[in-house]
Amino acid sequence: MSESVQDSIQEITPSEWELMRIVWTKGKIYSRELIDLMQAKRSWSDSTIKTLLRRLVKKGLLKTEKEDRRFRYTATISETEAMNGSAEQLFDHLCAMKKGATLLNLVDHVTLTQKDIQNLQAVLAEKAKSAPTEVDCDCLPDNAKCD
Repeated sequence: MSESVQDSIQEITPSEWELMRIVWTKGKIYSRELIDLMQAKRSWSDSTIKTLLRRLVKKGLLKTEKEDRRFRYTATISETEAMNGSAEQLFDHLCAMKKGATLLNLVDHVTLTQKDIQNLQAVLAEKAKSAPTEVDCDCLPDNAKCD
């Protein structure tokens, strides 16, 4: 993933995420259908939605094609790439020794399928083979301990 796309993911607003989720779900979508679907979720004006679309195009996350007098939008990045990039950026800002507790809390609060749980268990079993007994704090210089 290019650095500019990575930067753009970091800058996606909650409102833009909602639009992107519709585009990812539909694959390719005309502006009118996108506006109608968004308005079924939120009471936003056409102009608000069009402004958000322009921002997403400017950020390089959507591309647009004009067909006759209609605009069709497609995502330039997959939903999985965006979600993973966003999560990785968030975790890059957390204290290294507290990331595990944050993951535990996240797993506890997210609905997971049986397959998700099996995959997590497999990844954790593999990580357990080489996991350290303790992770050093990286908040302060010289690996000083944090609370």
